[in-house]
Amino acid sequence: MAEAFIVAAARTAGGRRNGRLSGWHPADLAGQVLNALLDRADADPMLVEDVILGCVGQAGEQSNNIARNAVLASRLPESVPATSVDRQCGSSQQAIHFAAQAVMSGTMDVVIAAGVESMSRVPMGLPSSLPFKHGFGTYVSPAVQARYPGVEFSQFTGAEMIAHKYGLSREMLDAYAFESHQRAIAATKAGLFDSEIVPVDVRTAEGGANGEMHRVDEGIRFDATLEGIASVKPIQEGGCVTAASASQICDGATGILVVNERGLKTLGVKPLARIHHLSVIGHDPVIMLEAPIPATQHALKKAGLSIDDIDLFEVNEAFAPVPLAWLKETGADPARLNVNGGAIALGHPLGASGTKLMTTLVHALHQRGKRYGLQTMCEGGGMANVTIVERL
Repeated sequence: MAEAFIVAAARTAGGRRNGRLSGWHPADLAGQVLNALLDRADADPMLVEDVILGCVGQAGEQSNNIARNAVLASRLPESVPATSVDRQCGSSQQAIHFAAQAVMSGTMDVVIAAGVESMSRVPMGLPSSLPFKHGFGTYVSPAVQARYPGVEFSQFTGAEMIAHKYGLSREMLDAYAFESHQRAIAATKAGLFDSEIVPVDVRTAEGGANGEMHRVDEGIRFDATLEGIASVKPIQEGGCVTAASASQICDGATGILVVNERGLKTLGVKPLARIHHLSVIGHDPVIMLEAPIPATQHALKKAGLSIDDIDLFEVNEAFAPVPLAWLKETGADPARLNVNGGAIALGHPLGASGTKLMTTLVHALHQRGKRYGLQTMCEGGGMANVTIVERL
């Protein structure tokens, strides 16, 4: 079987809700990232054989196969097909897996995995035409209710359950959230995100450029204090998770270019990383967000690696209890986790977060001269993808 390589990885800086990216149609924003990948690999657009794009809110401007619309909004020829993937928060990480599987099988040689989410223009829950009832507007079927009595599919409830199960206090969650901002601030000031960010113009509500460029993640609170974070009220009454220890609503587009050995020769490029392992598992849909723990254990066993063999980890900060419980259960070195901050500070553009984390992971491995990186994230319904890459 052929191997899969990453030859380009890029993302927009995150935009806050109704912020600097909210004037962009999501297809156009994703198109900018597709163009950037072509530029970074100096690739002939005709050589791209498919675009697989993650998006959770596939409604409104993100409906009707947003992936295909992104291709049509880019420099890619109309002969390039595209498909949209929804594995909840892991949508574009799954896009990476599908792209890798395509080139590893040899049926394709050059595939783009990408993601987009405009949470300003397509709010969470919009895919449901019915009123909110369970979690993010998700209606639970009678068969699922019978199997999991009382299930709500609420990620907020799942985060609280994890905090309780793993003995995580409000103070621990707040401290972790503060550290996320501090790491993101340090990375930004050191210019560590510059090589991965695609600058785009700031657009007005009507879609016109206003003369500014968006280059810095808008969610970072450069004036964050532990006291300020501690003053935020819990999301659920009596709980310990707050908006300050949860991921930020975010607009953004991200992508990576995946090829096999034949693709490397055709493009004439050197790889940034080799995809060493990819897997996905299902887990308890009630606690829901715990899946990265068994998924990581499963992946390491299949890859023949130990937790100490991994140099850097990206575990999505959907809520602070998720990476903290993951650390506690896996025994990973906290200094290797989300070294440039995570979604609490940088934002979580849902379907775009998978390729966003991979973009940051690959660049961080090169900046630090490290070998192996592992990415995982919790996903709605109780699932988790794991991707292990090796820097080349």
